[in-house]
Amino acid sequence: MAEVQQLRVQEAVDSMVKSVERENIRKMQGLMFRCSATCCEDNQASMQQVHQCIERCHAPLAQAQALVTSELEKFQDRLARCTMHCNDKAKDSIDAGNKELQVKRQLDSCVTKCVDDHMHLIPTMTKKMKESLSSIGK
Repeated sequence: MAEVQQLRVQEAVDSMVKSVERENIRKMQGLMFRCSATCCEDNQASMQQVHQCIERCHAPLAQAQALVTSELEKFQDRLARCTMHCNDKAKDSIDAGNKELQVKRQLDSCVTKCVDDHMHLIPTMTKKMKESLSSIGK
């Protein structure tokens, strides 16, 4: 059961990441490469100046990637805390003498609720991420 729930979350997050990559990150990559190429075309610039120019071109993309990574980590942490709470409840239930099958059902139900709750957060997280990404480099 937990594997099914994990797969649901993974597919939803993968879909969101693909959307963000296609609609935001790819454009930023194109800008970064064109900007970097322009830096290299300056024959008057020193090697250090060209290097600094390229670094400036890379900064928005690095910032964007850090933002996406941070949001995904926060999401994973929240989901992990929720499922950890389910595990704790299951252990307490076993310690209280409840039957294993009953505890397994409770655990599956709890984990499913965690996943459902977190699946509802993905659209909001995606919107927030895309808004933040569109403001980077402007």
